Amino acid sequence: MPLFHNEDQAMLADTARQFMAEEGNTTKQLRHWRDRDCPDGFGHAIWKQMGELGFTGILVSEDDGGLGMGHVEAGIVLEEIGRNLTPSPFLTSSVLAATALGKGSNDLRGRYLPGLILGESVYAVAVDETAKHRPEKITTKAEKSGNGFKLTGKKSFVVQGASADMLVVAARTSGSDGDDDGITLFAVPKDAANMSQEPVRLVDSSVASHVTFDGVDLDGDAVIGEVDGGREVLNAMLNAGRIGAAAEGVGVASGAMDMTTDYLKQRKQFGKLIGEFQALQHRAAHLYSEVEIARAVTIKAQQLLDAESENADLMISVAKAKVAKAAGLSVKEGVQMHGGIGMTDEYDIGLYMKRDRALQEFLGDAYYHAGRVAELSGY
Repeated sequence: MPLFHNEDQAMLADTARQFMAEEGNTTKQLRHWRDRDCPDGFGHAIWKQMGELGFTGILVSEDDGGLGMGHVEAGIVLEEIGRNLTPSPFLTSSVLAATALGKGSNDLRGRYLPGLILGESVYAVAVDETAKHRPEKITTKAEKSGNGFKLTGKKSFVVQGASADMLVVAARTSGSDGDDDGITLFAVPKDAANMSQEPVRLVDSSVASHVTFDGVDLDGDAVIGEVDGGREVLNAMLNAGRIGAAAEGVGVASGAMDMTTDYLKQRKQFGKLIGEFQALQHRAAHLYSEVEIARAVTIKAQQLLDAESENADLMISVAKAKVAKAAGLSVKEGVQMHGGIGMTDEYDIGLYMKRDRALQEFLGDAYYHAGRVAELSGY
């Protein structure tokens, strides 16, 4: 498969690029909500607009009222979100939660997907239980209680958890903490009794929360998929989120690179544009090649995931690790080439660095995915 977009995907990219540049730019969104200390960290109006454009239902099947597209198309939107640092619940709601809900019952899909498609509902996923992404170990427990379950445990850094209308929660219903089997996913409504949240502001001004479940009673119809068989659903959800995060990271890397190259063409030193200095030209060329490689491997992983290839797992981790390296290089080079002004809040380049740091940790950093690549390759 070619590592570029077809005609329909290019049209989607044009639409997403124009919309995010006009409505999702840092002045209208990130700086606006950050400077007002918004408890959500994003604007609900732009989320509604994304629903009107159909973005929010990209991964929702046509039978459920969505567009029924794939991860390549979702990645197109995410790249523009990253390029403009647009704060939104797209990754948590329209990618992670939508993937999980797509494997749920007719009742669950009918209850939660319409609000998502309209851009009216926000969803979050609660998987991690420590500061690092370690989904292999789930200690939160859901014990049988009457016709339902009683949920007990804690989840860490649930992005947009406090703003969410529903949380997709991974819990253990049988077995030991590190077992593959015995995991079940639940759709937990925001008003569930005995659930508490402690919001925390992340480095990129987004808001996550530490969630405590102190005997939360859930009906049996809150189960997503099969009881004790949720690992497959969880893995599908995580794969969608990881390649989505990689696509957003490509956007962050591209946005920072574009800002830096524009600055090289404007800033003068010693009577000439700094972009004329060969040392900076070499660094800019190297950065461009790294970003393009990251974009290519991300598209390849998206294509494999859409094709349900057995190699998708491996390539997703390759993409997540590669994008983390490329985006990290892009923001560091950006700050350095901007010089002292790059350290001020006046210029957006520092915002790209902050977004990159949060995104690298989300669903596994470069070291986690490099290790996963080694394991999947038989080492």
